[in-house]
Amino acid sequence: MQKQLIECVPNISEGRDKKVIDTISQVAETVDGVKLLDIDSGKATNRTVITFVGEPEPVIEAAFRLIKKASELIDMSKHTGEHPRFGATDVCPLVPISGITIEETASYAHKLGERVGKELRIPGYFYEAAAKEEKRKNLASCRSGEYEGLANKLSDPDWTPDFGPAQFTESVAKTGATAISARDFLIAYNVNLNTTSTRRANAIAFDIREAGRIKREGNPITGKKVLDNNGEPVRIPGKLKAVKGIGWYIEEYGIAQISY
Repeated sequence: MQKQLIECVPNISEGRDKKVIDTISQVAETVDGVKLLDIDSGKATNRTVITFVGEPEPVIEAAFRLIKKASELIDMSKHTGEHPRFGATDVCPLVPISGITIEETASYAHKLGERVGKELRIPGYFYEAAAKEEKRKNLASCRSGEYEGLANKLSDPDWTPDFGPAQFTESVAKTGATAISARDFLIAYNVNLNTTSTRRANAIAFDIREAGRIKREGNPITGKKVLDNNGEPVRIPGKLKAVKGIGWYIEEYGIAQISY
């Protein structure tokens, strides 16, 4: 029988303090059978992408320990950065590598999320293949409002978390929320622009990404949002399916950048 392997790619909301980044990252290898593959930090985004791999049970144990450590060392009430975020461990996707289906991987994502909610009291949402509702498949929808809008999101009946408390407690104010998923491999790349305008970068990103942009009356940037019969914003889809994108300003380089 082929050995089951999954990859875990948690994104933590710390990209500037190397000691904190290393302490959180190294937790993954405290679990036997888990191999830490990569640590990629960004100062402007104040975010670090951590990658580790192993068999499913050890990997979700490592993910739980990492989420716990991040919740101890990161205070979201003080966090700033260019990347959208709503929690100390902002996202934690599981990726099937070999000998396991995406559906089986989703079951491990559910197991991890339920434990995070119960033991750590961190609220969160399942997205992509782990989503339990169609509207929660898209990460941007789950994370809309970001950390600053989390208190309102948790109290919205349409966005009751899939796991963890639905109240913005003192503890949640520190940890924020997390989004856990099962998904396929994701290829990320950045395009540097000869401008400092985040607005221009986002305009290009919105034209390309599947989610597109919110439709507005008159001016496509500053006009009033167009809402559907349910009060939800109407969207103009972008040109490419399965592509996500956002623009931001990278302070250390003095340029705007599009990240896909």
